[in-house]
Amino acid sequence: MIEYYSSYGPFFSEYIEFKRSLGYRYKYEYVFTAFDRFLLENNVTNIGLTRKICDQWGQKRPNESDVTRYKRINDIRNFSIYLNGAGYPSYVPRQVHQYKTTFIPYIFTKEEIDQFFRACDSLQFTPNSITTHIYPAVFRLIYGCGLRANEALSIKCGDINLDNKYIIIREPKNGEDRMLPISDSLVETLKLYKNCYRNGAKEKDFFFVKLNGDRCSSETMYEWFRKILRIAGISHGGKGHGPCVHSFRHSFSVHSLAAMSDAGLDLYYCLPLLSKYLGHKSLEATDKYVRLTADMYPGIMDDMNQLCSYVFPEVGKA
Repeated sequence: MIEYYSSYGPFFSEYIEFKRSLGYRYKYEYVFTAFDRFLLENNVTNIGLTRKICDQWGQKRPNESDVTRYKRINDIRNFSIYLNGAGYPSYVPRQVHQYKTTFIPYIFTKEEIDQFFRACDSLQFTPNSITTHIYPAVFRLIYGCGLRANEALSIKCGDINLDNKYIIIREPKNGEDRMLPISDSLVETLKLYKNCYRNGAKEKDFFFVKLNGDRCSSETMYEWFRKILRIAGISHGGKGHGPCVHSFRHSFSVHSLAAMSDAGLDLYYCLPLLSKYLGHKSLEATDKYVRLTADMYPGIMDDMNQLCSYVFPEVGKA
């Protein structure tokens, strides 16, 4: 359990529990541990945030990204609203304008996907190295189902049904569990891993684990991802410019729509299905994935523009 040392400590704990009681997962308590230190350093003891202290907290820090500052300020803004509701007059910082991102997701080509998984399968296996057996399976699962990295690492043994060829994603980002069919080739890959390492595991045990049985970490996954990229001869390009593990999810989305379009399927029906499969709350979120790939798949954009003229209504100027 996280400990706080300022006079606001009990309020941080109450606020986080309050948010969770409303259905929010609220995993990122680190903002409040940092704010707790900040309050101690500035000798703040009275309950009720002042404008001065909020303005100090909101100052941009060296090398801080817009997205980090945005989240940092708005977490405290919402906490201040909570304090007011609890009867402690508190200054509410102004709403920070949503940051504009210039991020363009990396989309693997089909050739790069083949290169990556050939490199995955070339890893040197040793009897005591479960790690190298995990990644040919987990990366195929992420790409084959368009999963977020933590969704894949959080899968329990009881969430994978290889006989009926489906997996269950529980407590995802948007809070809605989903059941996903998996392909025959992916079933065989997961069976190979399961037979070697997870036979006899309990339903509530994690499927992808270290030698000591602990859940694999996203940090270790990313380190192996970079190693496999190098083996595959795929340039990384540096932070924000090359592929990351999440690029598999973007690539799955685009490749899936391309396959649907090539098969002559009606994207009017396919887009909502893909959106549900990905666990998006809205069609707009799925649409963004596709619109950033116009250069690679111009044909999809023609179909999407026709479709979205009906799905997303235009707003006239006043």
